[in-house]
Amino acid sequence: MSTDRKNPLTEPRKSATFDDYTLSQIRRAAATGMYHIRGGGAKRALPHFDDLLFLGASMSRYPLEGYREKCGTNVVVGARFARTPLALDIPITIAGMSFGSLSAPAKEALGRGATLAGTSTTTGDGGMTQEERRHSRLLVYQVLPSRYGMNPDDLRSADAIEIVVGQGAKPGGGGMLLGQKLSNRVAEMRTLPEGIDQRSASRHPDWTGPDDLEIKIAELREITDWEKPIYVKVGASRPYYDTALAAKAGADVIVVDGMQGGTAATQEVFIEHVGIPTLAAIRPAARALQDLGLHRKVQLIVSGGVRNGADVAKALALGADAVSIGTAALVALGDNDPALEAEYNALGTTAGAYDDWHEGRDPAGITTQDPRLAARLDPVAAGRRLANYLQVLTLEAQAIARACGKSHLRNLEPEDLVALTIEAAAMAGVPIAGTDWIPGQRL
Repeated sequence: MSTDRKNPLTEPRKSATFDDYTLSQIRRAAATGMYHIRGGGAKRALPHFDDLLFLGASMSRYPLEGYREKCGTNVVVGARFARTPLALDIPITIAGMSFGSLSAPAKEALGRGATLAGTSTTTGDGGMTQEERRHSRLLVYQVLPSRYGMNPDDLRSADAIEIVVGQGAKPGGGGMLLGQKLSNRVAEMRTLPEGIDQRSASRHPDWTGPDDLEIKIAELREITDWEKPIYVKVGASRPYYDTALAAKAGADVIVVDGMQGGTAATQEVFIEHVGIPTLAAIRPAARALQDLGLHRKVQLIVSGGVRNGADVAKALALGADAVSIGTAALVALGDNDPALEAEYNALGTTAGAYDDWHEGRDPAGITTQDPRLAARLDPVAAGRRLANYLQVLTLEAQAIARACGKSHLRNLEPEDLVALTIEAAAMAGVPIAGTDWIPGQRL
């Protein structure tokens, strides 16, 4: 121990409040006068699915034999009003990520992987590419406040329509695509000048409340001859009321996106401090549908931080009909691959932490519009990797369901779960492990 300090018996101690990252953010703000923009979702520790455990079968429950007894995984979404609902082989879908945010090969790979797995993918802001439509058996077309790339022909060629009210990473905030990713093709699709920063509106220009949304849903049904399911996607903030209002407005499917859900780019202060965790959003959303007598009639899709089959199974047990993945899908394609560590280092980061997707310099060729970088991604091979990942998620969820004695993933229920922390127990509405106590409920 050094003896040149005033008190050699006291070790230096860093602040938990002003940790190294916080100090670096203060220095960056002081040097630039600009807020920090990045992609991805919330990075700080939040109550999540890992805080829940399943109660496997023993004496009081009868497990199923994995090699001889089936466990179903299929789900039909959008059958409330649509003449052609989506029949999915698995309850895992691919979330909306735009062409512009992602490269054309990445969008194609998402379509290929989803098709191989028997599920759907989603366009994102900025319109539909032909590569994406051609390689996606089931494609959901997003309608956002920007209206970028929107046209009736693409609307009709989609298999479902998703009205995006908000994202989990930034509920109440608009989209952002910086000029370095506004290539000629992206700009042409969005009717924007090439190379100019694009900021989307935070609310739709066609309505100011749920009554207007009902009219917009009716318009979309008319333009698609009542054939396509209509989704409404909200960022998790007030999930009970948002879900109830969306259901009353006529939605076939409601997507609730928690704050662990990613984004292409927005202010970090938004990502980390606006919205609520995915775990906290599921039960209120499901309860809203139950109170309206619409649970399982209007499908609930949950997104935001889903990583493995246990997460899938827990979301379904809490009341979701399906989940949606975005960040995990990009990792399956090759995002943040340690094989590219040297190139990530050259960008001032490391594999697993790269989130400057807005800069368009992604060495994996996924979150870029640079033709040289985008050409690195083989959409066929990347699509196979995504399909493999989706298969593993499904097999893991089935293994858990069988252990709980369920012959279908949709039969999982809150009674199959317990919590490890008081916070998770209160959010999920399940008891603390080893007790009958659910925090917040009367004994």
